[in-house]
Amino acid sequence: MNTHQTVQADWALRTAQMRERLVRDDRERPPGKGPLPVIEARSLQASEGQPWQIRRAQAVRDCMAARRFVLHEYEMIVGRPFADLEFTPAEGAAARQCLQEHHPWPGGQTGHCELDLGPILREGIDGVAATIRARRDRAEGERREAYESFLIVLDGLGTLLRNAADAAGAAQADASQVRRRELERMRQACLHVAHHPPRTMAETLQLFWAIWLGSSWDDHAGCINLGHLDRWLWPFYQADLAAGRIDRDVALHLLEQLYLLVNACWPQGSAIAAMVGGRDAQGRDVTNELSFLSLEALRRTRLAYPTVGICWHEGTPPELVDLAMELVAEGIVTPAFFGDEVIQRGLRALGVPADQAAWYINSSCVEITPAGSSNVWVASPYYSMPRLLLEEIEAQVASGEPAGDFEGFLSAYLTRVERAVAQGVAHQNELRRRRQQTGRHPLQSVFTRDCIERGRDIDDGGARYNWVECSFVGLPNITDSLEVLRREVFERRAMTLAEVKAVLDADFAGAEPIRRRWLDRLPKYGQGDNEVDALFGRIVAELQRICRGHRMEPDGAPYLPGAFCWIQHERLGGQCPATPDGRRAGTAFADGCGPAQGRETRGPTAAVLSVTSWDHSPMIGGLAYNMKFSRSLLAQADARAKLRELVLTYLRRGGFETQINVVDREVLMQARQHPEAYRDLVVRIGGYTDYFTRLEPGMQDEVIARAELGL
Repeated sequence: MNTHQTVQADWALRTAQMRERLVRDDRERPPGKGPLPVIEARSLQASEGQPWQIRRAQAVRDCMAARRFVLHEYEMIVGRPFADLEFTPAEGAAARQCLQEHHPWPGGQTGHCELDLGPILREGIDGVAATIRARRDRAEGERREAYESFLIVLDGLGTLLRNAADAAGAAQADASQVRRRELERMRQACLHVAHHPPRTMAETLQLFWAIWLGSSWDDHAGCINLGHLDRWLWPFYQADLAAGRIDRDVALHLLEQLYLLVNACWPQGSAIAAMVGGRDAQGRDVTNELSFLSLEALRRTRLAYPTVGICWHEGTPPELVDLAMELVAEGIVTPAFFGDEVIQRGLRALGVPADQAAWYINSSCVEITPAGSSNVWVASPYYSMPRLLLEEIEAQVASGEPAGDFEGFLSAYLTRVERAVAQGVAHQNELRRRRQQTGRHPLQSVFTRDCIERGRDIDDGGARYNWVECSFVGLPNITDSLEVLRREVFERRAMTLAEVKAVLDADFAGAEPIRRRWLDRLPKYGQGDNEVDALFGRIVAELQRICRGHRMEPDGAPYLPGAFCWIQHERLGGQCPATPDGRRAGTAFADGCGPAQGRETRGPTAAVLSVTSWDHSPMIGGLAYNMKFSRSLLAQADARAKLRELVLTYLRRGGFETQINVVDREVLMQARQHPEAYRDLVVRIGGYTDYFTRLEPGMQDEVIARAELGL
């Protein structure tokens, strides 16, 4: 019986029914569907007195072993855990209190990576365990404990897969004859990969899903991404095609199943990413049929996860770009475009070898980490650049001796930023020390180079790359604000710094003409003005300089700048008073490195020229350029062609990343008024996608306020 002889030949219908059930029933995660605090607390209580590395591993193993699964009709990957393991609310509350009191989370980042699947896909669980066992037997002390912990969690992973096999077996009792055959193949697949390397694409996805689930839920490693599906799945897809076990439609449906499982099992408001295309170390394009299928799978799933980034370079097949544009024009906002050359150049500048620089992942939104070898922390922390500007204005006014010229003011402001960065670095290093003592992620470590080679947990310096990426939020607002101060205070002498502060403190009350002058009559970033664009580039260069002055524990890794926002442009903007760019108090900052909302008054080409007027390559911490167009506009073929050329112009000029919202303002307003009718309306935010109706009102305002561009 071939893999593609299944219950239902109409794959589109299967996906549609699974998606509808997910939207209808599973949008809110029920209690218990996620970490298992009762199991974890009991495990840690039982292991008192043992080394912490071993205790953490036993807790992860026990949680994986406790997982039980339920299968919905048509599912071909076993992986939807039961929501309730029959613990009472009182037991759950007591377990959470115990963990909080005795084993509080030390803080810091987790996950945000693509795992190293190479060894387990080649050797299977038993093969990887044999390698670790041999190393353990030669090791002593803490290295021996690390290896023992790796073996413990691999044992738990095998148990997790055997539990999945049991679920597939139990589901056969009430199934039709055809479905029973499908379930039996799934059962056999789970049993096989519980020990041995996968032989087919279906088995590979089953093994990957178990690793993803165990790492994300039981090892508490957030935002483990799907990675380059077209690379690590490719050998199995090729073998299946050659053997006649699969066809293109089945492969597409398996990817759709993976996407649906991610949406069923990962909380909203986060980000899960995949990537396709790109080049190898020799500069050869690596696009293949799975690159196209990974994008095509978005058409019928149409949910928030995953985003699929195209690693674009001059050799990227035009057909791949065309497919992404087709999806975007349909209102599917999850494709994104990454500049492969600028990102690889930035990674190589950090000392990443060419072969590793060619395989990277946007670790959740747009931050970049080397695949399979990363303990990189992202957005650690976010810096509110406009807030720091207001603090500098206040300090200079209070001193009675404000700067006499713009250069003096800017220098003082950058010194303030430098102090904030130093404080941020110190805090991140403190968190790293805490994580080394009371963190640990043994399962993630097994799938992260070079933890096995070094015999060290990822929280103990085992990973190859341990840098930290911070994020500077509100850079366009800062640029526009500094330009206003330069012209109004230091060149025209139209106002003093104290008078500017008074206007801002009053949130422009009684000073609307001043606000309109600052907002409308002075040039802004995103309008193709060379002087303002140069100021933006200068600020970015200064931030890079500031970051280069710091190093991270445990190995002196760099502290890298970024400018992506997630939702922090709305959150930090909501906490910030009015700013000199004409922005009112409490309103969102710009959502990345594109112009602030509503300031693309000279059209998209001018905006692209501004955004690409400076070097993006050092901003490995990520930057996003969000564009927004109406569905009605992109219904026209010539408009779609112009959008394609606009995106390619951005990338050819050194653009880091761009993403596109395609939704009419009227639809957003309707969704706000009638959220029950728009539960699955997905929009692009600051580098990630989310459901519009679940956003906070302030974030909904920010999405609506973005300019709808013409072409």
